[in-house]
Amino acid sequence: MKIVDLLKTTGIELNGAVNTKEEAIDRMVELMASGGNIADIEAYRAGVYQREEEGTTGIGEGIAIPHAKTDAVKSPGLAAMVLKDGVDFASLDAEPVHLIFLIAAPDTEDNVHLEVLSRLSMLLMDDSFRDDLMKAETAKEFLSVIDKAEQAKFPEEQEEGKAEEAPAERGYQILAVTACPTGIAHTYMAAESLENKAKEMGYTIKVETNGSGGDKNVLTADEIAAGDCIIIAADKDVKMARFDGKPVLMTKVANGISKAEQLITEAVSGKVPVYHSRGGEEERMADDGEGLGRKIYKSLMNGVSHMLPFVIGGGILIALSFLVDGANAGGADFGKGSPMALFFNTVGNTAFGMMFPVLAGYIAMAIGDRPALMPGIVGGLLAKAGTSVTLPEEAWVSSGFFGALIAGFVAGYLMVLIKKLLGRLPKSLEGTKPVLLFPFLGILLMGVIMIFAVNPPIGAFNTWLNDMLAGMGESSKILLGAVLGGMMSIDFGGPFNKAAYVFGTAAIASGQIDIMAAVMIGGMTPPIAIALATTFFRNRFTKSEKQTTITNYIMGLSFITEGAIPFAAADPLRIIPPCVLGSAVAGALSMAFGCGSRAPHGGIFVIGIIENAPMFFLALAAGAVVSMAGIVLLKKPLPADKR
Repeated sequence: MKIVDLLKTTGIELNGAVNTKEEAIDRMVELMASGGNIADIEAYRAGVYQREEEGTTGIGEGIAIPHAKTDAVKSPGLAAMVLKDGVDFASLDAEPVHLIFLIAAPDTEDNVHLEVLSRLSMLLMDDSFRDDLMKAETAKEFLSVIDKAEQAKFPEEQEEGKAEEAPAERGYQILAVTACPTGIAHTYMAAESLENKAKEMGYTIKVETNGSGGDKNVLTADEIAAGDCIIIAADKDVKMARFDGKPVLMTKVANGISKAEQLITEAVSGKVPVYHSRGGEEERMADDGEGLGRKIYKSLMNGVSHMLPFVIGGGILIALSFLVDGANAGGADFGKGSPMALFFNTVGNTAFGMMFPVLAGYIAMAIGDRPALMPGIVGGLLAKAGTSVTLPEEAWVSSGFFGALIAGFVAGYLMVLIKKLLGRLPKSLEGTKPVLLFPFLGILLMGVIMIFAVNPPIGAFNTWLNDMLAGMGESSKILLGAVLGGMMSIDFGGPFNKAAYVFGTAAIASGQIDIMAAVMIGGMTPPIAIALATTFFRNRFTKSEKQTTITNYIMGLSFITEGAIPFAAADPLRIIPPCVLGSAVAGALSMAFGCGSRAPHGGIFVIGIIENAPMFFLALAAGAVVSMAGIVLLKKPLPADKR
């Protein structure tokens, strides 16, 4: 959704004059209401103030972006005000605010406020863009500045025949696809890095992003035919059959961020091998030449990426059931004691309960293609139930996450074996394989393996692990919190980060909500620490690094650790160790303070369902300050010409 589509001239005031933050918010609400977006002005105003109570939206650099998502909003909208003299908005950098954008998002629009927040933060990183807004003399000129910036930043959204007219005539020299397991940050950061570096080097490029919101900027058949080379920077499978006969360079998504120049140089060298399709529209990304560890990691991440929406959505609904059922806290019906709580709990548990079959199914599919999906899902369901013929039903113990993990890999490689064994059957029986033989043999063998070989020992291991976690002393929990928090900052979304996160989500299923809080706070710390460093010690960073300050505040508070990646890639020895230390401190303090989170994601947006929220914020602040201190001690001030 474009900013200029939401902002009307009636909602823009270029010579605002207010004396307090409250006056500023009230005036912004009036501007918003003038556009006809608000059904209940007072309810919307209350929503904006409630959001401010959770934490200031004055994000620094003279900017504030207050917002509210409520059913008092009829349709998405924006309002803007320029304050020449500034106003105290309790901003993160303690500086006056000169530019305010107010966002109105209806409850029926999923995350539209986050989408607009993301767009604004990206554009507002540019000093010249902010200056041009401040200098605008009319509302139309103000909109024109935004429109031009959006066209430059998001050229793929322009009307057909405008921005891409010239490249379409001659074709793009380089095409690329970026994808990461979660599809949140790495995907778009790699795309941005490749686009910027290609432009700097004088090459035309188009990058397709396979993100959590679906595939964007999709490469067309004509573009693929005309392209000189395709770069696949991905940590999960992408559709490859369309690239048959073209030079294809395959690498990790992290290399798209940190080694963009090297990838582009190799892509135009003429030495990239030609890719040959093995057939099938859904053919997976080739893994020729990959080590076993890399293949296992990619398969695991395929399962994790498909599992996360169930875990996050279901987990937050379960947490809401406890939030709205405070009257029954401590009782047997806690979370189910009222109709609304029962609704949230039932729906949330249904979604959350899908995590094991979805994890197992998509791990299996990454290994054995589509025929392995079904036995993988069945294996995950058996792991969840703990089914075993060696024990009476009342003694069944779920093998949980570890059982589902094993089920996924077993199902995948089992289907590879079944395919090979059935490969010698007559061609007349080829049609019976996908509809009869693969499902029957897959379910039969997975049932035998899970019931007899996996569930009994893994169920016993889960019982031991849960008992151990429940019986941990204070010092042991603090150590565990430090370890998990530190792991979140070792690779900022890589294997260590994902291992800690998955352990945290599995712990929620076992009732260990303090572990998830330590994991979440460990992931929130690095971007906030870097944002603090670029706010208060600006002479240690380049101009482009300082432009990410606002984005890192937003990403950190949203529990998106990946905002730290560009800094870690550019200067790993001075960024990663302090971030690990600060995250470990935050995780340890979270455990020591008894913080807990029934929600597996959300950061500041789920603060209402964080147990001991004030101390959670204190632990987060302490960890971020420790990381910031380490960064600024290790990084020396830059020469004036490099800032």
